Amino acid sequence: MTPDPAAAARAEPPWEGGPAASGEARPHPTPRTSGPGSARESPANGRAPGASGSNAVPGTKATPGTSGTSGTSGTSGTRGIPGTPGTSGTPGTRAPGTVGTKATPATPATPATSTTPGTPRAPATAVQATARILAEVDGRGGTALPVLVGGGPLALRRTRAMGGEARVTVVGAMSAPLGGDRLALEATAGPGARLYVGSAAATIALPGRSGRPAHYEIRLTVADGATLYWLPEPLISAQGSDLRMTTRVELAPTARLVLREEQILGRTGESPGHLTARLTVHRAGRPLLDQELSYGPGPGPGSGSGPGSGPGPGALGWDGGAVLGGHRAVGQLLVVDPSYATSPLAPRALTGTAVLTPLTGPAALATVVAPDAIHLRRALDEAAAAVG
Repeated sequence: MTPDPAAAARAEPPWEGGPAASGEARPHPTPRTSGPGSARESPANGRAPGASGSNAVPGTKATPGTSGTSGTSGTSGTRGIPGTPGTSGTPGTRAPGTVGTKATPATPATPATSTTPGTPRAPATAVQATARILAEVDGRGGTALPVLVGGGPLALRRTRAMGGEARVTVVGAMSAPLGGDRLALEATAGPGARLYVGSAAATIALPGRSGRPAHYEIRLTVADGATLYWLPEPLISAQGSDLRMTTRVELAPTARLVLREEQILGRTGESPGHLTARLTVHRAGRPLLDQELSYGPGPGPGSGSGPGSGPGPGALGWDGGAVLGGHRAVGQLLVVDPSYATSPLAPRALTGTAVLTPLTGPAALATVVAPDAIHLRRALDEAAAAVG
């Protein structure tokens, strides 16, 4: 049978890779490119990412092998009418196998706000955390730690003990306290327990992005017959920081306490931040010591985020002769011992700018100012030897 010349003229040239099987759609010769629209299409090719078969013009060819995902290209396997010329094309040409002719390309999805380039990130959220320590006698002449729970930047580690006491080291898990942080550490020594708490390194108060002060609260409870050694490393008030530190101690009548505080005002070569530290001690429900110290320039009583806020004068006279006299390190050692009730210590001056003062009750307080942390520690060690 002789082929019809007119039909042969309408026949399309064979595609690279061989002709498709009868009744199947042939691949489009234009390679796919990726773009910001659908996963494998770009707006330049005029393809809409609509669902397969929507508003398709009879006679158009769907591209086989395109993804069937909703919202991208047409579903694989859609068949056109073989051998039928495109409705809007010149005889002998094929319309691209796109469903929904002349559709608007998909608008690229807008990334999340937090990842949009050029958008400033929100300030980091301030940390609120509480760490807890509970020491109890273990019945074998030692002390157990049934509760040892860190929180946020306060990681707690049990370290090698001496005698029947339990030792805990506070390790900084992150930089803290920063402005806006609220941290707390609770330590309880049960009846007859012996607990020693120290720290791995100094604590540095740093300024935060919020402009608010940081708060650090320490709550200590010592039961009858128990002993607590609270001997952390110094607290450094860095320039621009604002820290409000509070230490509250509750002692039973026969409890024993050794507490050391060291504050370094500024790092080497910088002015200090603003530091307010209050120490309150109650014994048998009655006040034994309540003092508050405030150092450094910066935020004053009227500072904050309300109307009229701004940098204040800080603690007036903190660097005068009646307070620090130009020194940048200050510390104290408080010893509460029931034996002082019958054998009180006499007040006396220690080496340099240190003094030992007995308190009303079985306690003694050594106060030291020094030019730096090294001289401060030496003076406090001498005070500890003086009180036994």
